[in-house]
Amino acid sequence: MDKSIVDKYQPVIGLEVHAQLQTSSKIYNSDAAAYGGAPNTQVGVISLAHPGTLPKLNKRVVEQAIKMGLACHSEISRYQIFDRKNYFYPDLPKGYQLTQDRTPICIGGFIKVNVKSDKAIQIKLNRIHIEEDAGKSIHLEDEVDTLIDLNRAGVPLIEIVTEPVINSSEAAGALVNEIRKIVRYLDICDGNMEEGSLRCDANVSVMKRGASELGKKVEVKNMNSIRNVQRAIDHEINRQIAVLEKGGSIVSETRTFDVVSGTTSSMRTKEELNDYRYFPDPDLSPLLVSDEWLDEIKATMPMLPEALLQKFISEYNLPEYDAEVLTENKAMANFFLSVSALTTHYKSVSNWLMGPIKSLLNERGVELLPLEPKVLADLIELVEQNKISFANAAQKVLPSLLDKENVDVLKVAKDLNLIQESDESTIQEVVDKVLGNFPAKVAEYKKGKKGLIAMFMGEVMKQTKGKADPKVANSLLQKKLSEI
Repeated sequence: MDKSIVDKYQPVIGLEVHAQLQTSSKIYNSDAAAYGGAPNTQVGVISLAHPGTLPKLNKRVVEQAIKMGLACHSEISRYQIFDRKNYFYPDLPKGYQLTQDRTPICIGGFIKVNVKSDKAIQIKLNRIHIEEDAGKSIHLEDEVDTLIDLNRAGVPLIEIVTEPVINSSEAAGALVNEIRKIVRYLDICDGNMEEGSLRCDANVSVMKRGASELGKKVEVKNMNSIRNVQRAIDHEINRQIAVLEKGGSIVSETRTFDVVSGTTSSMRTKEELNDYRYFPDPDLSPLLVSDEWLDEIKATMPMLPEALLQKFISEYNLPEYDAEVLTENKAMANFFLSVSALTTHYKSVSNWLMGPIKSLLNERGVELLPLEPKVLADLIELVEQNKISFANAAQKVLPSLLDKENVDVLKVAKDLNLIQESDESTIQEVVDKVLGNFPAKVAEYKKGKKGLIAMFMGEVMKQTKGKADPKVANSLLQKKLSEI
């Protein structure tokens, strides 16, 4: 679509992000909440809504929801009730969902994100509330019947609801990424979108720039990655603009996103608001959050990505880019802190984590290597002391240190015959030999082709099998060439 047409419109986006909380049992009963069990093996009489059964609130769910609210600068509700949201779906046997309507556990707040312009923006939240998940309906291809798996029915969720203040798919994707990062730092959700433990619905509308009235919103579902959240929003924005440009009107509906085609399609219309007939659940007592309990939860809050980023910049003198990369992952950030407690070469630690360590993590498909912080600190110290080269340390020594405890890094380097030669007289002999082998190149160097120093260095390293101290070798080369 022509950019001049797109620029006539202002997208307005609100997100609803569901995060499955990491508890061993469900929100209102003791059924297991683990992912991946055989269908209908993690259900009991409460999940199945047997007559006479009563729910009991999982305290751990409340604590984790409050942690998320504190991380998002929300007001924590001290008095809460739980409501029945009435609708009939076969994946909730009791015919209603227990949720929070009028008294969400967290009110307001914001999450700070960075967009492409490097401008930090605060995205306002409307609320965070607790609710139970529904089961799963499974429609197999070419099958007439629908299968129901109730393992997920009653699994605890928090729903993070933004205000309709997001104006681009980029900002929406950045927000989902930040939410995933926060829940992982808090250890309240694994953030796995592929398995559905973090799910995002987007409410998308467009309006003419300068208009005061919002357009009709369309809810988009079935987005299982941050990239697909952005793809779905971009497609929906363009689709709505195309409809309006042709003189049509937007139908308020729920649409699903097809990851293969990159398009959305209609699921059901929403011409009128759904009447869920909310009313307080008579089987659950009101929840009171005392000052003492809130203070206890605050005391267990870890340092979050934003604070850690500033700490890495101010206390460890890291560039902002390094700090952003290291705080993207909690395991990486904590490993940096552990190694940096054992050495003062903080930038070197950062370089190792963003370079060789990250390469091995990607290769193995894990978040953390079986490597003791002290072992990496000792390896970095050997490189800083010019006892081994960075290349040999990264390519040959590091792989030999994995899965080992109390290993002597220096001994490993010696056993691999990688200790650098720093004796000037020994290296001088090699320098003299190299320059003697390439008189034409020496002449070119003397005429101004200074880049040839790299070629000479390469030859010195080749003849010493990479064991010559680069700093000593370079200094001797420069000195000898200036004398010729």
